[in-house]
Amino acid sequence: MNAPLQAIRGMNDVLPEEAALWLGFEAAAQAWLERWGYRNIRMPLVEHTALFRRAIGEATDIVEKEMYSWRDELNGEELTLRPEGTASCVRAAIEHNLLYDGPRRLWYAGPMYRHERPQKGRYRQFHQYGAEALGFPGPDVDAELIVMCARLWQQLGLEGLRLELNTIGSPEERARYRADLIGHLEANRDRLDADAMRRLHANPLRVFDSKNPLVQDVVARAPDMMKYLGEASLAHFEGLQKLLSVAQVDYAINPKLVRGLDYYNLTVFEWVSDRLGAQGTVCGGGRYDGLFALLGGKPAPAVGFAMGCERLVVLLKEAGRAPLLRSPDAYVLHQGAGTLEFAFGVADALRASGYTVIQHAGGGGFKSQMKKADASGAALALIVGEDELRAGEVTVKPLRDARAQVRVPRPAIVGRVSEFLKGG
Repeated sequence: MNAPLQAIRGMNDVLPEEAALWLGFEAAAQAWLERWGYRNIRMPLVEHTALFRRAIGEATDIVEKEMYSWRDELNGEELTLRPEGTASCVRAAIEHNLLYDGPRRLWYAGPMYRHERPQKGRYRQFHQYGAEALGFPGPDVDAELIVMCARLWQQLGLEGLRLELNTIGSPEERARYRADLIGHLEANRDRLDADAMRRLHANPLRVFDSKNPLVQDVVARAPDMMKYLGEASLAHFEGLQKLLSVAQVDYAINPKLVRGLDYYNLTVFEWVSDRLGAQGTVCGGGRYDGLFALLGGKPAPAVGFAMGCERLVVLLKEAGRAPLLRSPDAYVLHQGAGTLEFAFGVADALRASGYTVIQHAGGGGFKSQMKKADASGAALALIVGEDELRAGEVTVKPLRDARAQVRVPRPAIVGRVSEFLKGG
C-alpha cells in the first residue's frame, strides 16, 4: 500500500472552517479597497527571474536565498515563482502602458512564494493583498495608503497594531549615507557576523535587518540617516507626518527601518503586532520612485504596500472574530421512487430565486436525513416523500423554532419559503 502524500512543507491547506474566516476577511478587504478608489489587477504567478533580481536587488535575502527559480528546459528561460507583487505590478503597468492617461490606483491579491523556514505566520506559500498608487509624487498618497490601513484595522476590530515610520531619502542622499555607514561598519568589523560582512559593501543598509545582538549593537551606534537628507526629502517626510496627524493616526519614527527590498526611497513604513512573535510585521510598504526606470519604463513616482493574509487571519482569530458563515436557508430531503427528481427541481427553483439550499445526497431514511438537515444549520427542512410526490406538494418543516410544519403546493414553494424565512 502506498504511503499517503502530504502537502509540501510550508505550503498549507486552508480547511473549510478556517476558510470561512478567510472569505470574510477577503470580502471586507476588497470592499475597502474599492471604497478608496483602487482597481483590481491580476498578474501571473511566474515571471522572468531577471525581473526580481533587477527590482528587489541581488544582495537581498529574497534573491540570494528564498526565490523558487528554475530554468525552463523547453525554451531555456530563467523563471521564478513571484516572491512579492510590486515588481510584477510595475512590470504590467510598463508593458501595457497603464499610465498613458494619468496615475493609477491598483490592488492585487494572491499567493507569493519564498523558501523560508516555516513558522507561525511565515510560510513558503503565503498570501498578500497589495495596493499600488502609480504616478503620484506627493506625501498625500503616502498618507492615504497608511490611513487606509488604519481604517481597515478599525473595521476588522484589530487592536494593538502600531505604525513604524521612516524616510530613507533620495538615491543620492542614500549614497552619501552609505559611504559613511560602510566606514562605521568597517570600524566594527570584529563584531559583525558572516551575513553582515557579506553585505557590508554590496548592500550595507541590509545590515539593519540583522537579528544578531552584537550586530544590532553596532547598528544602534550607526550614523543618523536624517542628517543626510536634503530639503526636499525632509519636506516630503514632514508633509506625510502632518497628514497622519490630521487623520489622528499614531506612529513612531524608527530610524533603522529600511525595509527588505532595494527599490524603496523616501517613505518606508510597517504595521507591527506584538502578538505574532518574531514575525510581527503584518503590513509594510513605502515609496519606490525609481522602479519604473529600473525596469525599463518611463520614470514615474509610485508608492504601495502589501499585507500578509495569514498573519491577519491569526490576529482575527485571537481577537475572537467568528467566521462569517451563512447557514443554508433550506435542506431538501427525499425518499421513495421518483422523489429525487421532484426534490431536485424544488431545490433548483429556490436557488434560482436567490436562496441557499442543500440537496440531500447519499440516500438513507428520513430519520438520518433529518439529522443531517439539523446539523447543516438550515432554517427549514423541505421534505419530499411518496405522499408529497403524489399530491404535487412539499412539506415545509421549520428547524429553528416551534412553528408547525405545513404542506405547500409545488408552484407556491418559493413564496411560502420566503414567508417562513421572514417569520411568517
